[in-house]
Amino acid sequence: MKRQIKIWMECFRLRTLPVSLSGVVMAIGLAKLHGHFKWVPALLCLAFALLAQIVSNTANEYFDYLQGTDKPGRVGPRRGVTEGDIKPMTLRNVIIALIVAAGVVGCGLIPFGGWWLLPAGIVIALAALAYSTGPYPLSYHGLGELMVFIFFGLVPVNLTYYVMALRFDPLVVLASITTGLLAVNVLLINNYRDMDDDREAGKRTAVVIFGRKPAALAYLINGYTGMAMLSALWLMIIMGRIMLKWTLAIPVIYLVMHTATWVQLTRREGKALNPLLGGTARNMLIFTLLLTIAFIIYS
Repeated sequence: MKRQIKIWMECFRLRTLPVSLSGVVMAIGLAKLHGHFKWVPALLCLAFALLAQIVSNTANEYFDYLQGTDKPGRVGPRRGVTEGDIKPMTLRNVIIALIVAAGVVGCGLIPFGGWWLLPAGIVIALAALAYSTGPYPLSYHGLGELMVFIFFGLVPVNLTYYVMALRFDPLVVLASITTGLLAVNVLLINNYRDMDDDREAGKRTAVVIFGRKPAALAYLINGYTGMAMLSALWLMIIMGRIMLKWTLAIPVIYLVMHTATWVQLTRREGKALNPLLGGTARNMLIFTLLLTIAFIIYS
């Protein structure tokens, strides 16, 4: 029983779930700062984001298996369906159940944000599948990073804020760009590690196209650019519009962790890169949690 639970937890890729958590947490903090926070839509957005990422993760494993991209004994974390621990049909049924669950949760947001959220939810579901399958699998053509930027940055932060505030906000848009850039780094680590296997399988990720050195540089730049995108917030703090001067330590804390992880990235290879995947997601979540706590205290 314990082994089966472990197999499914690996399939869900729990170490990457802070990516979806971070976008919603960021929006919650900003909604609290602006006086728009509401518990019910916040919790529904949190559940939807987690379910949507698990759908994306499991669909990626399922379709990579069908296309022969993942092979037994791969460098990255163990894949249950590839290793024969999970039957392909079972995984397919689980993916369908997760999509239905995400749909039910998403429909719960309609009373808060309006009926236009229904087509938005359908687009999100299709994007989660289009990432790994369809006539033009996006992750196989160097578009994975763009998808992550949009659907783990722009979409969750802005939509979560909207269903609570019923409007969009320039600072929220900037925060969503920051979140998207930090989320892209999680995928960069994954594809950096898998570059050789992906190239052999014909999966042309951005790392396969441009190489490891440019990918490592992009990883570093994304973190610093993400902090720069919130310059308006840091300036408001400096000018006293937000009376929490210690909040300025938050981007510094993040950049120290981020730079340390980048240094390890440039020095490791193969399975030694696996811990950096969770570490990158952890850095992202710590940043958003600290910033959200600051917003809650200020509000």
